[in-house]
Amino acid sequence: MQLFDEEFLKKLEYLHIVSRKVFAGAARAERHSTKVGQGVEFADHRNYAAGDDLRYIDWNVYGRLDRLLLRLFEEEEDLWIYFLLDASASMAFGTPPKFDYARRVVAALSYVGLANLDRVSISSFNDTLGTRLDPTRGKGQIFKVLEFLRGARAQGRTATAQSLQAFVHRSKRRGLAVVVSDLYDPAYEEGLNFLRFHRFDPYVIHLADPAEAHPALKGDVELVDAETGALRAVTVTPRVLARYARAHDAWLRRAEEFARAHAVPYFRAPTDVPFEELVLRIFRAGGFVK
Repeated sequence: MQLFDEEFLKKLEYLHIVSRKVFAGAARAERHSTKVGQGVEFADHRNYAAGDDLRYIDWNVYGRLDRLLLRLFEEEEDLWIYFLLDASASMAFGTPPKFDYARRVVAALSYVGLANLDRVSISSFNDTLGTRLDPTRGKGQIFKVLEFLRGARAQGRTATAQSLQAFVHRSKRRGLAVVVSDLYDPAYEEGLNFLRFHRFDPYVIHLADPAEAHPALKGDVELVDAETGALRAVTVTPRVLARYARAHDAWLRRAEEFARAHAVPYFRAPTDVPFEELVLRIFRAGGFVK
């Protein structure tokens, strides 16, 4: 199956239409900033300071109060949406591969953001911050997004904290930072906290393949770490599988609890759930698109 076939493209427009219905009439005040000069809606005055543009002095106020005040307006800002796509080797696991599922989710959310005239950028990462699609806007740019995602590859080890720190240092504008990852790196907490500390709004989309929680293994096997190549001989019994399932569930809950404790929107993404259902759940949770 092609990654982005005609059926996928039809679903993109459907998701955009649904997103507009979900957020119809929603206030956009969270994306307003007060600026000097011509804008969308008058907000307030402030005292004139040397060097300010004389065009924005309120001369009516000056005539009444003999004070130089500048007009301030509410100006709606673009929302900057940064997608940080885990491209480490562990993301290649599964049917479909977690990486393919993640790329479809990123493409769908990018399309909705572009259609809403937000700025969208995508960066891949593994042990380093990889290539980047520069911030772009407008529905017509979706083909650049798809081309970028088609060219991405899942390989190498993961260094989430180091990669997210590099992303912060490279980004001049703050915005949403959507981390799409299987979180197979204990340092992801450090990376998310770094985003928060530097005033990004992190979102987490946590990829999980059902076979990871319940592997079809038994007997004497040799396990290979997908990222490091390390080998481990294991005797798999029903008791071992049960212990592993409990440990895996605890690990998933830890990620969710960390996000909740730090007010980070968190969405678990099982790859056996159609990607469009996940995207709709993200929309309905609120805060991603306004």
